Amino acid sequence: MSPERFHLTLATGDRPTMHGWWGREETARGKFDSWVGTWGTPGARVSLVDEENGSLLTAWPDES
Repeated sequence: MSPERFHLTLATGDRPTMHGWWGREETARGKFDSWVGTWGTPGARVSLVDEENGSLLTAWPDES
């Protein structure tokens, strides 16, 4: 498994402002929760992508 498989991005507006990569999904999801708690303000977007298959695993705010 790639140590950079799970990619976490914080964006404000259309600009990425912070990135993180983890090899374990469990770790990446924990970081996702932490980033939302710390940086989740109006206008921000946090997304977690599985780089192996390109799928969006979760995003905040939830747009569904």
